[in-house]
Amino acid sequence: MGSGDRYGSDVLSTDWKAPKRGRSTEVEATPDLVVEDVQTGWCGAVVRVEKAGGMHVVHLEDRRGKTKAFPLGPGFLLDGKPVVLTPPTASQREALKAAKEAGRRTASGSVAVHDAKAKVASGSRIFVEGRHDAELVEKVWGHDLRVEGVVVEMLDGVDDLTAVIREFAPDRSRRMGVLVDHLVPGTKEAKIVEQARHAASPDHVLVVGHPYVDVWQSVRPERLGWSQWPVIPRGTSWKHGILAELGWPHSSQADVAHGWKRILSTVRTYADLEPSLLGRVEELIDFVTAPA
Repeated sequence: MGSGDRYGSDVLSTDWKAPKRGRSTEVEATPDLVVEDVQTGWCGAVVRVEKAGGMHVVHLEDRRGKTKAFPLGPGFLLDGKPVVLTPPTASQREALKAAKEAGRRTASGSVAVHDAKAKVASGSRIFVEGRHDAELVEKVWGHDLRVEGVVVEMLDGVDDLTAVIREFAPDRSRRMGVLVDHLVPGTKEAKIVEQARHAASPDHVLVVGHPYVDVWQSVRPERLGWSQWPVIPRGTSWKHGILAELGWPHSSQADVAHGWKRILSTVRTYADLEPSLLGRVEELIDFVTAPA
């Protein structure tokens, strides 16, 4: 397992619907630049620019891997602000060509392993607190985990973490990694983790966490048109409060589930997540996949 510097330090050790309009600025259509077409609402990353019929055309690939072509020029939004896409420089054209020849990378930034079948699940597991955590890990690291044969399981909270560790019975060939929400000094979660770390050998169990109230906060606020996540007053459900700040429906659990799907849809790659989460997940993957 790598050093702490590799993963970063452990925690314990605009309005969405109406982007502000303004004067468009020119932006070069560089590889992986993510923009939105104003007329159609199509959002995607630049994968290539070519000349057709006397005009430049930019091809945008959405999060499902579908590609659509648009005339290069005005009519695009970048982080909610109007921009005019300009042809890439010679060096960027070479970068686009190289990216195409080298093949796609995964959402986690690793090189995609093409034509490789998923491994049979290993005995080792990564546990996360809930469904939203699991869905986020799957979206960004799913390819990597399938290649390694690692399954992600949900804990439904960490109150009984020590019991879960004992029941799982980790050993050198069956390692257990745990990702905990809101793991900061002085919290209930910190006390639970301190107790759980004594339930098994550190060679067999690794418990790490991120500092956010909820895994939603690990998504960079810029993806939602904010410079930072808003502070929700005490006494107000945090998730309902966030949805209210976004101007989205927030009265029921169905609204919360739908709101999370919208937030998750803004995550394209690891670059849309905070380093405090990235380092923790990478550390867990390395731990559970290390040779016995």
